[in-house]
This record gives sequence, structure tokens and C-alpha cells, in this order.
Amino acid sequence: MFIDHAKITVKAGKGGDGAVAFHREKYVASGGPDGGDGGKGGNVVFQVDDNLSTLADFRYKRKYVAPSGENGRGARCNGKSGKDLIVRVPRGTLVKEAETGRILADLSSDEPQVIAKGGRGGWGNIHFATPTRQTPRFAKPGTPGESFELILELKLLADVGLVGYPNVGKSTLVSVVSEAKPTIGNYHFTTITPVLGVVRLKDGRSFVMADIPGLIEGAGEGVGLGHQFLRHVDRCRLLVHIVDVAGSEGRDPKQDFEIINTELKKFNPELAERPMLVAGNKCDLATDEQIEDFKNYVESKGYEFFPIMAAIRYDVDPLLNRISELLSKLPPVKRYEPEPLPQKPVEDFEKNAVKITKQDNVYMVEGEWLLQVINSVNFDDYESLQYFQRVLIQTGVIDALRDAGIQEGDTVSIYEIEFDFVE
Repeated sequence: MFIDHAKITVKAGKGGDGAVAFHREKYVASGGPDGGDGGKGGNVVFQVDDNLSTLADFRYKRKYVAPSGENGRGARCNGKSGKDLIVRVPRGTLVKEAETGRILADLSSDEPQVIAKGGRGGWGNIHFATPTRQTPRFAKPGTPGESFELILELKLLADVGLVGYPNVGKSTLVSVVSEAKPTIGNYHFTTITPVLGVVRLKDGRSFVMADIPGLIEGAGEGVGLGHQFLRHVDRCRLLVHIVDVAGSEGRDPKQDFEIINTELKKFNPELAERPMLVAGNKCDLATDEQIEDFKNYVESKGYEFFPIMAAIRYDVDPLLNRISELLSKLPPVKRYEPEPLPQKPVEDFEKNAVKITKQDNVYMVEGEWLLQVINSVNFDDYESLQYFQRVLIQTGVIDALRDAGIQEGDTVSIYEIEFDFVE
């Protein structure tokens, strides 16, 4: 079964905790702290696998958890980092955050994409030794790994998408111009999964053509399998609208043409602006008057018209040559850019509970909501730093530190961020 939509949960590994340990060796008095750092948690990494063509595997396994990092040990031994978890998906998969719809990655290239980052390993007590604090009896815990509920959406990567009513000859055309072998039959919805075929022309040019299963009226609202099929047209650079010009099933070709164009526009207004050629198929069943009338109608709408008989490959080459010519002038297949994590307006923050632990004038602040704030802040940017400062004030973190007895010059540690407290 063709599956092109799935919902899963991913969780990166937690960072290992830093160790509290002291050097012990014969004849060495007061060897000092030597606790090692915790290992980094494993990332959840998505990788394209061209052996996959659907998201069917994600129907049965919906939770993916990367290993955590090991805790640090004495003798300055750092914990082992957790191994990255590789999740393999078909090419063209979009990864979105389920709650917000934010695009995290477009798996269209061979480059792996880190979707959930593993937590950082905590520092061992060796990092906290100073001339005035020679025996620190504390270490940092590892930070949690990122966790997301994800929507996976497969959008086929094709240069040309064939659209039209069921049983108008889309599968037949793909089968005669490429090596693809879609199921062909004289009934509606013979093709129930999108089919890709590589079309190679005599001069060496080539392009990828997608047979999008037949659309019907209401497809833009999901009637039939409208949304499931329409999402695969989204990336196509050029559309070829196949119409049964003979009206062999008792439908009006002009009405068919308008209905499908309306459904494309309902689903995504950009599709209505996509370059389109019109191919009138089954010309052997039509009269010259029918062909000429439909040709005049289509051309009056500003489209180029190509009469063909796909079953015997009659007059198909002029259509293919025109497709190739147009593709050479069009932008490449659409790629989606990842969307950054938005910064929540400071005014929207409410007082949030935090856990503050004091160890030798180091005030360690913990609260899972703070991790989301830290992930949205660019600490190399002054305005972003100012935003972070305002959040700490607005949410009561600064007040909580004062209540805990912090003094100017003491160190504040919020996960991997450290700074000196200044009144």
C-alpha cells in the first residue's frame, strides 16, 4: 500500500552526567578533583534511502529514541557519547513539527539532516576547581535531548506532473515514453499510487515525469484521495493536463478541464500559476470538429495544445520536445527551507518554576522550558542576548536567584550557558 503521510515521535539521547571524583594515589596527598565529563547524547538523524518509495514503515514503528551518553567517571575518564540514531526515509520527504507545522527538513538531497539534537554531557567536578575552591563536590548533570512529535509528508520529486480525470490516458503516456510500468486498465482509478518515470530524448536530454492518479471534482477538499494525490503535484516544475478530447465516457472535455484546474487552485493557489501544457488524448475516437473546437477553447485560455494518441505513441514527440524546452528555462525542482524556531514574545511568558542548586557560589538553574528558550537564542547576536535577559527577568528567574542568596560576581549556570551575575 502506498503511504505518503505519517506521524511519529523522536527523542534524542540525554547527555551523561559529570562525575564527582577525587584523585587517589599512593604517596599523593590531596590529589584534587578528577571527575570526567558525561558523554553527549545521540542525535536523531534522517537520511534519504532511494530503496524506499513510501512511508509505510512508519505505520508500525512510531517512536524513535536515540541512546543516551554515558556518565563521566573518576580518573578524568569522560563518558562515551551515545550513538546517533539513523532514520531512513524516501527522497522527497518533508519533516514537520506536528504542533506548529514548522518545517524542520526537506529530505531531497543525500545530505543527512539532524532533526533532534542529543543533550550535552555534564561537566565533571574537575572544571569547577579554582584557587579558592580546590575541592568542588559537585558536577553538572547532562542536558535532556530534544524531543519532537513529527509529521512526515512525502512529496515526489518530479519535473513534470500529469494531471487529469481518471482513465484519460496518463498512465498510458508514462508507459510509452519511459521505462515505468504503471497498472493500466479501462476503468477508473486503475492507478492508485503515483508513478515516476524517466523520459530520455534522442538528443540526450532527460526529465522525470510523474503519473498522478486521477483527480475528481472535490479533490481539493479531499474527495476521493484528493489531498493524498495533490501533494505530489506540489513540487512539479511543469504540469501536463491530459484530457479525453473525445469525451468517450460521456463527459464534456471543457468541463473536465475547468474542474481539474479549479481543484488544483483550491488545494494550492500557486498550482494555478504553474506552467501547463494541455494534451488532448484519444484523438482517434474524436471527430476533427471536436479536436478543433477543444483546441480553440484551450488556446483562448492561453495554453498550448497537443493532440496525441498515447496508446500508439502518435504525435507524442512534439509534446516531449516542448516539455524539455520549457524545463530548460524553469527553476529547479522546489526545495523547502527549514524554518527557524521562532522566539516567543517576552510578553507571553508567565512566571515559570525553576530549580536552583547552589554549589560553592555557582547557582545551577534547571527547568525544561529554559531549554526551548536557549535553543531559540543566538548568543552571538546582541539583540538575541537582550531577549534572553528579558526572558530571565520576566519569568522570575532573576528574582528566584536573588531569593536563593546570589551575590554580584557569583556564577549562574543554565545548562550549557554560564555567566557572572551582575546587579
